Amino acid sequence: MLVIGLTGGIASGKTTVSEQLDRLGATIVNADLVGHQAYLPGTDAWKDIIATWGEDLADPETKEINRQKLGGIVFSDPEHLKTLNSITWPRIYDMVDQILDDHRSNDVKVAVLEAAILIEADWTALVDEVWVTAAPVEVASARLQKRNNLTEEQALLRISSQLSNEERASTADVVIDTTPSLEDVEAKVLDVWLERTQNA
Repeated sequence: MLVIGLTGGIASGKTTVSEQLDRLGATIVNADLVGHQAYLPGTDAWKDIIATWGEDLADPETKEINRQKLGGIVFSDPEHLKTLNSITWPRIYDMVDQILDDHRSNDVKVAVLEAAILIEADWTALVDEVWVTAAPVEVASARLQKRNNLTEEQALLRISSQLSNEERASTADVVIDTTPSLEDVEAKVLDVWLERTQNA
């Protein structure tokens, strides 16, 4: 099974590329969705988060963590973000590893691990190659402001908390610039897909 690690900064076009790879026949493993499972009430990560930042982070009825409130805490303080990552990243890694093993057992030909933190979290051991989506900071900021209803300052704060495009590109096997038209981006993805899968 060929495992492609798809990563990129926030609002860099990962979803666009992931959706096309899905249409081309890849099996998508979305680390963010897996991560949501790690936050569920009663999990080890949930217990550690509540112990670290307090029970007021949990909804009184559902006990689910208010991720918006948590985001406000961790994105404004690098030490808090580091603590959260140390709680969640190893657990999500193990969950993703198990999912990929299950896909191998089911004779999946190509799996795509879509993970914004693939490089930061040192998850590259899970994949055979790394594809990076990239967009200039001003483009990503405008997309993020529109998508998440953030101010420019809030958007830039989130972008600056991540690796830069250059840092990601230095570890990439493939870099996909998502600033051209959708048709151009899809043509690039198709070219690389055919090149890789014909050898898989």
